[in-house]
Order: sequence, then C-alpha cells, then structure tokens
Amino acid sequence: MSHGPATDWGEDKAIAYKTTLGLWLFLIYVLVYVGFIWINVASPETMEAKVFAGQNLAVIYGFGLIILAFVMGIIYDILCTNKENELNVEDSDK
Repeated sequence: MSHGPATDWGEDKAIAYKTTLGLWLFLIYVLVYVGFIWINVASPETMEAKVFAGQNLAVIYGFGLIILAFVMGIIYDILCTNKENELNVEDSDK
C-alpha cells in the first residue's frame, strides 16, 4: 500500500516569490516582536499602562501580535495564490 501524494501538483513556479515574501513577512513580525520584548526588558512599567478598554499595553500588544500573525498569514496566502495563478496563466499561454 502506497502512502504517496494523492495528486501530482507538478512544479511550483512561484517558489522563489513565496520564499522571498515569507522571509520578508517573518522579518517584519520578528521586528514587531523584538519591540514587545524590548519594552518588557527596558521599561516594564510601560507595559502596565492602561491603553484601551481598561487593558494594559502588555495585553493589547500581545493580542496585536496574534492578530498581526493571522493577518500576515492571510496576506501571504492571497499574494501567493495570485502569483501562482499569474504564473500558471503565463505557462498555459506558451
């Protein structure tokens, strides 16, 4: 019994684009996360400040990081899908 892939997806012509985009989005996320860590280390009192709806900066920033990761995942998916579709159309035109 073979446990290989159910379908043949063929060559991924957008791999370079996807890799570059993924690395840039990762770099952006890391910089935002480093900002979170830096504030915690350099000025923990700042994280205690109430900023929105009675919540402190630590909670808001933490939820912001989670939402940012989700939004970046959606952006990555949309941009990669568009690029794959563009390259598939170009390939089928040949």
